[in-house]
Amino acid sequence: MTGRHDHECRACQGQDGQIVLDLGNQPACDYFPKYDDPGPDPVYPLQMWLCSRCGLAQLLEDPTVPEEPKGAEPAALVAQAADAVARVAAAGLLPSGARVAEYGSPHGGSWLDMLVQRGLGPVSGLDEADVILDCFGLMHAADQAAAIAERAGRLAPGGVLLLQYHSIDTIVRLGQWNALRHGHYAYYSTTALSAMLAAAGLTARTAWRFDLYGGTILLAVQRDADGPEPDETVRGMLAEEAASGVTTASAYGTLQADVQARADALHGWLAGLRESGTSVTGYGAASRAVALLRTAEVDADLLPAVADASPAKRGTRMPGTRIPVITPADLTARPPQAVALFVSDLMDEVRAAYPEIEANGGHWVDADALR
Repeated sequence: MTGRHDHECRACQGQDGQIVLDLGNQPACDYFPKYDDPGPDPVYPLQMWLCSRCGLAQLLEDPTVPEEPKGAEPAALVAQAADAVARVAAAGLLPSGARVAEYGSPHGGSWLDMLVQRGLGPVSGLDEADVILDCFGLMHAADQAAAIAERAGRLAPGGVLLLQYHSIDTIVRLGQWNALRHGHYAYYSTTALSAMLAAAGLTARTAWRFDLYGGTILLAVQRDADGPEPDETVRGMLAEEAASGVTTASAYGTLQADVQARADALHGWLAGLRESGTSVTGYGAASRAVALLRTAEVDADLLPAVADASPAKRGTRMPGTRIPVITPADLTARPPQAVALFVSDLMDEVRAAYPEIEANGGHWVDADALR
């Protein structure tokens, strides 16, 4: 795609790079208008730029104002957090009595209560901490270099920074192009993130992989002088990324190609249901659904409603559409014959929570799997 020389990398300040994913003009996916708001909703360019210098994939521009309604915390996120805490504790990195600080995410997933139960004590403000947790928080910082420097500056000697992120390697491999959204400024490979950490005097010592979002990584990071070299797990991740080329623009061609393919598949499936008279509702008014629906040119004529468990989204509509957001109670009161699920990780949870769908002959369909 086209090169850009007037954008400065959010991490290394380099100006040489390429747009590797272009979703055109999209509404702000963190602003859910009231249903009676007539619109039209403003739209903004949504593009991913890859720095040729450090390999960080990042949001090119973001003229939107963050205004994200609190989402319901998925059971999969809660379960993954408990699993991660157990694994980190087993590695001896969560000693009782340690001071802990957490950089939270608007998407939920706080680990703080679990860490307190293990005997760690929260610090206030920007105080120094022995354990600093960042679970999907770093991506929300427009200035990535400053955000890393702040975390490094708070890390006590011998302490550990735990960084969790949705891997860009996963995003490319699984065609998750709608992970790109306004308000998410960086999309990390372990390679690019390691370079960012090195610039702040930090080194990833070990790592864990999780199935969440198709591929999530947790890094345990320490000051350069406080520990050994990266272990076999980290070295293996770096080798895998070197083979996939995820820090180079050529690796992103399939991601851009998948945009229209997935959009067409969703539109075609919904159009087919309408023609056959099959009732359908969506589930999961998530940010990733916004770009997918707009790109697929899906509105209320094809998808009459999207259900969501978040109280903050009740009485709203999907950005850029006339599709209302309804409650789960509304969904189960008149179970449709098909439910398009826009958050794959919720599949087990929603099937268990809303048995009325399948009990009435309906079925759940993973919208991300439509091709």
